[in-house]
Amino acid sequence: MKRHKKFQWSVFFTYLILSIAVVIMAFPFYWMVISSLDKASTLFRYPPKLIPDFYFGNYKQMWTNPPFGISWWRFIWNTVFIATTTTLLSVFNSTIAGFAFAKIRFPGRNKIFMLLLGLMMIPGEMLLIPNYVILKNLHWLNTYQAMIIPWGASVFGIFLMRQFFKTLPNELWEAAQVDGCSIGRYFFSIAVPMATPMLLTLSLFVFLGSWNSFLWPLIVARDPHIWPLEVALNSYLGEESQQWGLLTAGATMAMTPVLILFLIFQKQFIEGLSRGALKG
Repeated sequence: MKRHKKFQWSVFFTYLILSIAVVIMAFPFYWMVISSLDKASTLFRYPPKLIPDFYFGNYKQMWTNPPFGISWWRFIWNTVFIATTTTLLSVFNSTIAGFAFAKIRFPGRNKIFMLLLGLMMIPGEMLLIPNYVILKNLHWLNTYQAMIIPWGASVFGIFLMRQFFKTLPNELWEAAQVDGCSIGRYFFSIAVPMATPMLLTLSLFVFLGSWNSFLWPLIVARDPHIWPLEVALNSYLGEESQQWGLLTAGATMAMTPVLILFLIFQKQFIEGLSRGALKG
C-alpha cells in the first residue's frame, strides 16, 4: 500500500509540473489571441482581463488595409511558396547527404561529418553578413532565391537522416545487391520509402522554420511584393506608433495554419524524432 501510494503521488506531481509548464508556454499565444480581440483603448487596461471583449474590428481593419496596399493573399502566397520550396530543397539535399554519411564509405567521412556538426555550434547571426555579401555579389538581393537557396540544406536534417539510415541493417543492402540493385535504386526504392516518418518529421521542422522566418527575409528583401507574412506584419511597428491590435490579429492569422499542420502531424513528428535517436 505504501509503495502504491508513493507511486500515485509521484505521478500526481509529474503531471502537475507538466501542466504548469504547458500553461507557461501556452500563455503568450493565448495573450496574443485575446489581444487581437480587444479594442485599442482597452488593450493596455490595468488590471488586465483574461477574457477578451470579442471585438473583431482588428481582423477586419487588418484584412482591408494591408501594408503598402498589397493584398494579404500576396503575402500568404509568398510565404507558402518560400516555405514549400525551401522544404523540398532542404529535405532532398539532407536525405542524400545523410544516406551518404551513413552507408557510403569514402575517405574522411567521419571527419567531414564532425565538421558539419561543428557548424551547428556557430550562431546563425554570425553568418548573416557573409551570406549577405555572397548574395550581393550574385545579384540575388530582392529575389525569392535569396530567401530559399541559403536554407536549401540543413545540418540538423543531415544529422537526423544519417541517424535513421544507420539503423537500416547492412544485410538489406547486401540482399539488394544480390538482386542486381544499384546504390541509386536502393536509395530511392528501399531506403527512402522506409524513411517516410523521418522525412515527414524533417519536412515539418523545415517548413515551420521557414514559415516563421523573419530576420533573414527582412535583411535581403526590400521589395514588399516578395515579403513573407512575418516581414509584412513588421510594418505595423512604426517609429512613432505601434498598431498592436492589427499586429496581434495578423500574427494570429499567420500562426493558425502552422498550428493546425502541427496538430495534424504531431504523432508522426514525435515518432520521427524518436527514431532518429535510436542509433548514434
